[in-house]
Amino acid sequence: MASLPKLPDSLKSIQHYLKTAVEHDKRDPVVAYYCRMYALQRGMELDRSSPEAKTFLFSLMDILEKVKQENDGNEAITSELVGSALVEGYALKVFLFADNEDRAGRFNKNVVKSFYTAGMLFDVLTNFGELSEDIHNNRKYAKWKAAYIHKCLKNGETPVSGPLNTDDDEEGAVGGMTDAVRGIGFEGTTQPPDPRTNIPPPDNTASQYLPQPPSGYTAVPPTAGISLSKAPVKNPPKNSFF
Repeated sequence: MASLPKLPDSLKSIQHYLKTAVEHDKRDPVVAYYCRMYALQRGMELDRSSPEAKTFLFSLMDILEKVKQENDGNEAITSELVGSALVEGYALKVFLFADNEDRAGRFNKNVVKSFYTAGMLFDVLTNFGELSEDIHNNRKYAKWKAAYIHKCLKNGETPVSGPLNTDDDEEGAVGGMTDAVRGIGFEGTTQPPDPRTNIPPPDNTASQYLPQPPSGYTAVPPTAGISLSKAPVKNPPKNSFF
């Protein structure tokens, strides 16, 4: 994999997705590919005019084009409909692993990392179109949980499993989490709905594209299905971006 130039300050917010891509280059190249695709699209929204940003984004685009050429027989990369099913299935597996660990009271950095990664992978799904309400709520919950458990562990406190109560005293317990959330790469402080009431219905048509769980994760099959996006985003040529 070719190396990228230094990330400009104007594009700093995409570094978490690029890091996730690197972590998955060997584990799951398809997930890595779409993480970089999301980083590219997000980077274009942030800054596509400064010389440093253009150099970086062109380099990232070259990597994506090379990966696509080298995997022209991989349907998950050549077909974004298939790719969306794979990424969504993978994101749900990571999310449900974290949620099961959280509800079992096993709080550690791996659980924070899992919720954190799931939240970013749900972001990546916007490559393929607007998120369903269920996935949108799961994304909010994953990001909130990552920040909440991170803050508790940092402060030597024991986190509460699952969603917190919505009483005023519980709302106060999660208040002031902005610094903790930003510290691990997420924005926002409000607790979303319980994800166990917001998991999509099964759709077995995409089950053949589900990846193996990442190394170190328990092999718990997702209890949710895969909802395929209906608005795939094409990978346009460079000159259409600038």
